[in-house]
Amino acid sequence: MRTPPDSSDTDRTRVDSPTEQNAKSPGGKRFHLKLPKFLRAPGVVRISPTATDGTQVGAAGTSDVDNSCPAVQQRCVLPGAEAPPTETLSFEQTLERLLLSEASQKLIEREEHLFGEITERDSLTRQEEEVDKLIADRKAVETLVEQTIRNSLCAGQFNVNILTSAVKAICQEENQDQVWAQRDQPSPVWRPCSWRKLHDSILLSLVEESLDNPSSISAVAQGQLSSLQQDLCNMGRQIKGDLQWVVTAVKLCYPPELDICNLYARMYHKTFATRLRKITDFALDNSDTIYLLRWVNEFYPDIFKKDELVIEIDSAALGKLLSEELTAPLEEQYLSQTQEDLMRYSNKVLEDAKLVWLKRDELEREDGCFVSHVAIDVIKLFYGAVKSAQIILGNQQKAKMIMCQLKDFLQRFNKFQQDVMKTKKRNSIILANLSCVKLFRDFIVEKSDLFPEDVRGSCLSLLTAMKQTTHTYLLDPVHKALMPLYHQLGTSDWLKKPVFDKLLASVDEQVQHLQGLTEPCHQELMCQLQQDVTVEYVERLLRRKLKLKNKEQQEEAAMTVKEDGESLHSLFVTLGWKEAWPIDVLPHIAEVLQLQNLPSIQMEVMSLGTKFPDISERHVSALLKLKTNFSKVDRDAAKAILTDSLKQTNTIGTRPFFSRVNIR
Repeated sequence: MRTPPDSSDTDRTRVDSPTEQNAKSPGGKRFHLKLPKFLRAPGVVRISPTATDGTQVGAAGTSDVDNSCPAVQQRCVLPGAEAPPTETLSFEQTLERLLLSEASQKLIEREEHLFGEITERDSLTRQEEEVDKLIADRKAVETLVEQTIRNSLCAGQFNVNILTSAVKAICQEENQDQVWAQRDQPSPVWRPCSWRKLHDSILLSLVEESLDNPSSISAVAQGQLSSLQQDLCNMGRQIKGDLQWVVTAVKLCYPPELDICNLYARMYHKTFATRLRKITDFALDNSDTIYLLRWVNEFYPDIFKKDELVIEIDSAALGKLLSEELTAPLEEQYLSQTQEDLMRYSNKVLEDAKLVWLKRDELEREDGCFVSHVAIDVIKLFYGAVKSAQIILGNQQKAKMIMCQLKDFLQRFNKFQQDVMKTKKRNSIILANLSCVKLFRDFIVEKSDLFPEDVRGSCLSLLTAMKQTTHTYLLDPVHKALMPLYHQLGTSDWLKKPVFDKLLASVDEQVQHLQGLTEPCHQELMCQLQQDVTVEYVERLLRRKLKLKNKEQQEEAAMTVKEDGESLHSLFVTLGWKEAWPIDVLPHIAEVLQLQNLPSIQMEVMSLGTKFPDISERHVSALLKLKTNFSKVDRDAAKAILTDSLKQTNTIGTRPFFSRVNIR
């Protein structure tokens, strides 16, 4: 048997000596095919394909054969047998020189002479003697053909000329079987001889013997793998090495119509699959289950991705090693264990975060930001698990089920955040956790293909709620400090510039307590605060404490609203916010206050409805009522335009604003 070397390219396995090799068959049995003297030494070809030893789970396959097809051809040509003999040889001479196809042809000619023609009655005795001699000679040739086929997987016994001759003999005998099948006369007792069937049965026995006695992986690898894993690895490496030998050497001896590469592949596939099915009858631990599934879904398919095998073997026609019925319990066991591991490891991450919370008044900073490693550590756990599952299971849909555990973890993380907020202190933990919420959300959005749709939606909804709750917790103290100034908005005092200037100064002061967020989270928090302040501004204005009786008052109010909007925008730009929304609502309101004729006001109301489709007729009515010289009929006309505008407005991608503005 060929013994694949260890995984190291430089440390090649010893090639058996000619004496040892000549005594071995692929299955460990001994055959003595004595070659004539002039054929012995030159005819021996040693081609030992290299292979890895499967030390790592991910490297359980074998490496490429070092022998390219041209090299094999060159090394397999016998100096003493490049061309057929020029002299006329006797049957005994063809047998001695192992010219098996010539020997077979002579037997067929003798067969035709004996049975293809009607003989005289007085020659029956002589005919019986010739038939007995023919049977004996046929048996001799058949034995040599069988031994030659048995040696085809053994590099030390392999001879390209002898095997080619044996294969040709088989084809000749198959053709002769067909000839007799078409004749309307009794056939010889040995017809049909079915040498092709004999050939295939020999190959199957070679395959079974090869997998019964595969070459072993290195001692280092054996220490890393269980006995079952060693067996799988050894068989898999043997399959790869043998198939590489077949496509680079054995294939040269067969005509294309016999498709020898695919024949061997089907036999190895069937034999290996049978052995794997027997393994599934036993209770396997998680490590062995994973290794078995990896052979089914990863290592075994990878064997046929090697360049020399891809060209010659139709791996798609082989199918999977194990049926869905057999792999389903193994997959369920693997997924269950993986989910348990994820829950245990992710809980450990959360428990460590809680210990930090209990022991420290303030978290450490990195680049000025409070840091929690919860999101990074948990994302690594889940991403690694689901990507491994895709390989082990060979199915992305099944691997997605792992992400159900992330939903459960986020619920526990949310509970932790709520517990922290109940203490009314330690903003550093809350700020750091808010950054984690952002990381989780980005991960789920960017890797949405890893999640079942319902799990993805549930996770995003939970994270959105967590962000909103945390924003509310952080901004409530800010709004409480600003409340006295909010009350002055929309009154006559509001038209005096110092009121809004004080509001801006107070906002700037309060947000200093919210430092320590990462830049993206700070942006989102400032956006929320900006929107909150704008909602308060518009809500106070629409409560109609201010009566704008004429054009001058309306233009003054419009100018104030416009300047306030610009000042508010400038403040939040300095605080790190880069978008104008939702401050651009104030210029529209200012424009409505300033305009005096109905058509112009209707156009501006329509613009408001297009940009803010959550605006209602009550909002428009409250705004127009500030203009006390604007009649009810005109207000109704403006509201009618709004209704028509909203019917044609696409709300996809728009942000809510007026739905937060409460009109009493």
